Amino acid sequence: MSAPLGVGIIGAGVISQTYLENLTSFPDVRVVAVGDLIPERARAQADEHGVPAWGDADAVLSNPDVDLVVNLTIPATHVEISSRAVAAGKHVWTEKPLGLDRESTRALLREADAAGVRIGSAPDTILGPGFQTAKRAIAEGVIGTPQFVHTAFQTQGPDLWHPEPAFLFAAGAGPLLDMGPYYFSALVSLLGPIAGVAARGSRWRTERQIHTGPRAGESFAVEVPSTVQVLSTFEGGQQGTHLLSFDSALERHGVIEIHGSEGTLVMPDPNAFSGRTAYVKPLGVLRDGMSVEQEWIEVEQQGTVVGRGLGVLDMARAIAEDRPHVATGELGYHVLDVLLSAQDSAATGHYLEIESTVGAVPLVPAEFDPFAATLG
Repeated sequence: MSAPLGVGIIGAGVISQTYLENLTSFPDVRVVAVGDLIPERARAQADEHGVPAWGDADAVLSNPDVDLVVNLTIPATHVEISSRAVAAGKHVWTEKPLGLDRESTRALLREADAAGVRIGSAPDTILGPGFQTAKRAIAEGVIGTPQFVHTAFQTQGPDLWHPEPAFLFAAGAGPLLDMGPYYFSALVSLLGPIAGVAARGSRWRTERQIHTGPRAGESFAVEVPSTVQVLSTFEGGQQGTHLLSFDSALERHGVIEIHGSEGTLVMPDPNAFSGRTAYVKPLGVLRDGMSVEQEWIEVEQQGTVVGRGLGVLDMARAIAEDRPHVATGELGYHVLDVLLSAQDSAATGHYLEIESTVGAVPLVPAEFDPFAATLG
């Protein structure tokens, strides 16, 4: 491939806005079609962003100019839409989670391999300069040997701001499967695969209320635990504690710390691309000085900050350069396996070993420039 990659987007909901803003600014990709279950919604997004074609999912899948499908549908249809794209000979980038069960998700990866197309899976925040800088710092030994990790995501819940929040409290979502992919993808990309988990979950309210948009005041059912706590063991021997909650009066997002033999690395919010966020300190290291006074060292971030769509761009360039892309389907599957195992552990009370694994996640070159034209 020597020309910009043709991209078609299926799903014109809230998250499509940031994807379209970014993908239409990258010279190495060309958004050629938008599809949605409600075609008029696709048309509105296509008109706003200068995309030439719009319609339903079939209109995107049958478009000969689409080389890669960006699947932004609800989690329950991720595997179905991705599988249809693979059958149409398209590469696929899908929002998280990659799927909702192991069997159909494994089958999707096999289908893609047989068809000679690639699968990429969100989150692509792991490609951002915040996490890439942190990954280099760990490799350079700035905190010595990583020993244990702590993460936390606490919020009152997306029903406060999302106009259609019910799907975020349904099977395939909740804080574990909605927000967990950000934290666990980040940790696996930095420390390697997870070997086992134990978890506990709770659902304090069985109904919640929509607070914004045309349906404000309506109630909906809470189908899954709205607070989950997880203990993890990594294949490399590290251990982790993780809190994910939609029930917290305290808003605390993006807490992710890696504690090593010589210091602690305070990470950026895994739902962001930059080392600077509103909720935690900027990317930095707290040195173990063997004294009461410890030195805080801010780590200088390397790379260009953009946003969602960076994984699609990396896939486009990787296809052209015949190299592995960073956020692979295999990584997405391993993280899904970890999260489903945590879900199963919360239901059974048992520690569960993780069957899947994944290879080392490659670094993004420090000079990676999303706005430089390298194709065509």
